[in-house]
This record gives sequence, C-alpha cells and structure tokens, in this order.
Amino acid sequence: MNEINKSQIKLSQLLALVAVAEHRNFSEAALHLEMSQSAVSHAIASLEEQLGVVLFYRGRHGAHLTPVGERIKVHAREILRSVYAIEKEADLEKGLQGGVVRIACFRSVATHILPTAIAKFHTLFPDINVKITENDSFFSIEDSLRAGFADIGFTYLPSSDEFETWEILRDDYIVLLPPNSNLDTKEISWQQLAKLPLIISALTPCHDYILPYLNQAEYPLNIAYEIREDSTIVSMVGKGLGAAIMPRLAAEPLPLGIKECNLPVPLQRIIGVAILANALHSPAIYAFLDALRNTGNFAKKVAV
Repeated sequence: MNEINKSQIKLSQLLALVAVAEHRNFSEAALHLEMSQSAVSHAIASLEEQLGVVLFYRGRHGAHLTPVGERIKVHAREILRSVYAIEKEADLEKGLQGGVVRIACFRSVATHILPTAIAKFHTLFPDINVKITENDSFFSIEDSLRAGFADIGFTYLPSSDEFETWEILRDDYIVLLPPNSNLDTKEISWQQLAKLPLIISALTPCHDYILPYLNQAEYPLNIAYEIREDSTIVSMVGKGLGAAIMPRLAAEPLPLGIKECNLPVPLQRIIGVAILANALHSPAIYAFLDALRNTGNFAKKVAV
C-alpha cells in the first residue's frame, strides 16, 4: 500500500471537493468556484489518485459522495474553515476588518467619482466604514490631511511635496448657455462671450483659475455674478440670467434646455487624490486607493 504524500494535497482540491459535494454537479461547482469544469474534474481526479480512493459516484444524475468521500468531506471543511480563520486573523492585524477610511473631497468628486469606488471597496471590505467630508476648497482639504482629520483627500494638482498624489482626471471648463440663447455653437468666441452676462464661481481655486484666464480675452467681459454653489450657478443659467463658465464635472447633470459649448481657448483643472507623504498609513487606506484604481479612475501617479 502506497503512503499518501500529504504535501501534494492542495487547497484547490479541497475547495473542489466541497463544492462538488454541495452542488452534486461538476459544472455548477465550476461556476461557483469561477473555474472551468475541466479544472474541477482534474482537481477531483488528482485528489482521488493521491488518496487512492474514489470520492464520488459519477452518473447521468450528477456526482454523489461515496461513504469515504463523505468522511473526507468533513475534514476538508474543517481545513477550509481553519484557512479562512487564518486569513481573517491576518486581515485583522493588517487593519482590513473594521475601522474607518476618512475622505475629504469637494462636491463634484463626491457625486461623480466616489460612489463607484466606495461600492467596489465595500464589496471587498464590508466591515470598513468610509466617512466622507465635503469641503468648499482644496485648501481646507489639504489642511484636513495635515491635521489628521482625513486620511485621503481629493485636490487640484500640482500640489506640494507634503503629499503623495495621483492624477484622477482632467476636467474641462465649459460655457453653459441659457435656454433662451440664440447661440448654437460647439465653440464660443471671445466676441460672443463678451455680449453675455457671465456667472462664475466665487470659490477658490475655481475662481483663481477663471479670472486669470478671462484676463486674456480679446474683448472686455461682463462678470455679472460670482456664486459659491454650483447648483445655484446652473439654476441661474436655466432661468436665463447669464452664461456660466464652470468645470464640466461640477455642472453635470445639466437640466433640459441648457446648452454647453467649448471656451475660446481650452482650460482644464487636474483633479488628484492625495495622502500625506512619509507618514504611516493603515492597510485600509491603501486598499481604498486600490479600489479607486480598479474603477478605472486613476490616471497616473504625479511627481511633485
């Protein structure tokens, strides 16, 4: 009688054994394990060969455990439970079970970028809470990171070398035209823009982006309103009070009737995610950054 080589028994074989036993079918077990049916069949056949016993009766009505298969299944489940317990202990030590990830951001990020990343993160780490704080400006976001009130911050790039940063996206500034506008163009000229009352953001850094940009205009421009809230700006355009210049992400979703067009000269803001450089961060922080990366939002790491 040949001695069983215990080093040859694999967890994948035990997983296949339990899955086939539960589903009583190789194809359904394969679907459950996200493996091919041939891989599951090979795992069971290899395990039977290593153990020198038949684990399943195979027939037209599926697969059923033999008596020895039933007894071995009990031990296989105990082994798998122990493996899961080992993984859980490691996750607890690494901070991936429980705890909180604190994020400071501005509204357009909270609306358009974070929901997908948080959903992905909660699928992987359901016991870690995500706390979001919305801020008016990137200055307060970076202050929150410095003070330890936030772990991750969304800000404008480039930033200072205090932070390790990654680019998320480049957001174009656009012109919003009211429904009663006679203009129907994909790109507005300085001359056309000069004939309209303009609505811009009063908040930094958006305000600081727009004013120097408008100073290069070929015609004098009429800044009629400076407003703090993005939603108020869009609403004012909808009521025909003027044309707005604002980032596309901040303007969306556009109400019916409002038209958009490109500026005479392109203007962009670069949005990035930041953490304090040279600081200790929990594994949960890096796990959330990975979730954000896996949503397709990460563009690249930015050197500062």
